[in-house]
Amino acid sequence: MPTQKRTLLTRFLIWRIKYISQNQFVYLISIVVGFLAGVGAVILKNLTHFIQHLLEGNLIEYYHTAFYFIFPILGLLVVYLIIKYVIRNKVSHGIPSTLFAISKKKGFIKRYQMFGSILTAPLTVGFGGSVGLEGPTVATGAAISSNLSRVLHLNQANRTLLIGCAAAGAMASIFKAPIAALIFAIEVFSLDLTLASMLPLLLASISGILTSYFFFGNDVLLPFKNTDPFTLSDVPFFMILGVVAGFTSVYFTKVYAFFQDFFEKISSPAKRLIIGGIGLGVLIYFIPPLYGEGFDVINNLVKGNPELALQNNIFQLELSSIWIVIALLVGLLLFKIIASSLTFGAGGVGGIFAPVLFMGSIMGNVVSKILNNCGLLSTPISESNFTLVGMAGLLAGVLYAPLTAIFLIAEVTGGYELFIPLMITAAISFSITKYFIPHSVYAMELGRKGDLITHNKDHAVLTLMDIQTVIERDFIAIYPQMNLGEIVHQAIVKSKRNLFPVLNKETNALEGIILLDDLRPVMFDQNLYEEVKASELMHSAPELIYLNEDKMTDVMKKFQDTGAWNLPVINNGAYYGFVSKSKLLTAYRRKLIDFSGK
Repeated sequence: MPTQKRTLLTRFLIWRIKYISQNQFVYLISIVVGFLAGVGAVILKNLTHFIQHLLEGNLIEYYHTAFYFIFPILGLLVVYLIIKYVIRNKVSHGIPSTLFAISKKKGFIKRYQMFGSILTAPLTVGFGGSVGLEGPTVATGAAISSNLSRVLHLNQANRTLLIGCAAAGAMASIFKAPIAALIFAIEVFSLDLTLASMLPLLLASISGILTSYFFFGNDVLLPFKNTDPFTLSDVPFFMILGVVAGFTSVYFTKVYAFFQDFFEKISSPAKRLIIGGIGLGVLIYFIPPLYGEGFDVINNLVKGNPELALQNNIFQLELSSIWIVIALLVGLLLFKIIASSLTFGAGGVGGIFAPVLFMGSIMGNVVSKILNNCGLLSTPISESNFTLVGMAGLLAGVLYAPLTAIFLIAEVTGGYELFIPLMITAAISFSITKYFIPHSVYAMELGRKGDLITHNKDHAVLTLMDIQTVIERDFIAIYPQMNLGEIVHQAIVKSKRNLFPVLNKETNALEGIILLDDLRPVMFDQNLYEEVKASELMHSAPELIYLNEDKMTDVMKKFQDTGAWNLPVINNGAYYGFVSKSKLLTAYRRKLIDFSGK
């Protein structure tokens, strides 16, 4: 049977090469990828809602607040057991893992990732984990598109493009916002904005949203209709919102990074589960609105019903006072990212897109409430508008995706009435966050390591290159105590190179280099063969390349700064080989061709 499958696949690929051009084939596959990503979104969403309905309705007749503490821990425990005994591999559930696969794995993603998130993300969120489903949905679609590309023998450029198509299809299916989904794929995955990439992304986005309509009809995740018009007098207040969104984005990113570093230091998954699970359970017990994704809270805020979002507060505070409402909302704003970080730290599978929308909606609502109740405005501003624009402000700041933020809110509100305030708030928030934090939450870890793909094509190609492929090791070593005669007979005569590393005989550490040009004035004078030592002829290398520290961008900069044609490579303090500029540029040109798909 496997042989027959291979034969059918081979026949199909041969037929495709004969009758369908590469571009046309990518267009067709992008539609398939968008559909599969949409189906993945449907499965994840339905499984999550089924689990939530089961827990809150059918299994427990009287839902007690104690279960807010129990359910998240129970869900995380089940996820831990599934990952350990069923999947038996780490589940890459978020967009950062997909970015890493693009930058360092040539777009190849393990097969088990196609179902890993589907098995674990609904359990995490359904049992109350304070994360979203968008990241796992994109990761699932990306894994499907990667493995489909591998089966169909597509090159790296098309493989990367189809991963972007999966992201567009997934986001279009989730939010029913095809333009925002397309822009999301371009902004987050740093895809080239060309006609060759635009059309597949558009086809995948359309395919994803049609899949969503087929399964869910006209139901949308964020059912907003903008009714309050934008007025020019509101511009200063939206600028204030942009500033608040910027600093809230910095808070979000710093807290997220702190907890990520904290849990990385804990080597035992069981300990992480206990610490993160108990912390999350306690938080949700005292602040029930942190349970799950939180889209109900967002919808209540937009509709002007904050009391419905806050009515389960453990303190049983009277919600008739607007300042108590504001204080409780600020508490939700501050603790949501902590709850999300604890969910991730405990081993939960989810994404941060929903927490960003959650915090953004609360932030915008709080800013509007404070402005309306401080006694300075003669005409109140629209709390609904500020709630919506607040989501865009935080998306722009945290995810470094201002265009996605603008178009997402514009599309879910069914119009472009808020386009100007969306642009103002998103631009200010993005600028402030960018000033304090160099990389988005998605790209933070890769950015620190220099492994991040960016819209700068030169930088992107260098990031994709592997330094090991350009290291040459066929150099004959010389030792400092060797005399000129030994150098001539043991090195120059046998070597095809004009460069010789001078090494410490015991430690193999590089002490210097000798060029053939350094030897020419003396190498033919046999009277000097016994007198001149290598230590007298050697000189320092213009720069050193450190194998485990320097990225290809660093290597290229060192060649640029020194003007050298060869630089020595050091590995753990010892000499390892040389990188030549000519081989580096040749490898760069080849990778550029692969990257561009030309």
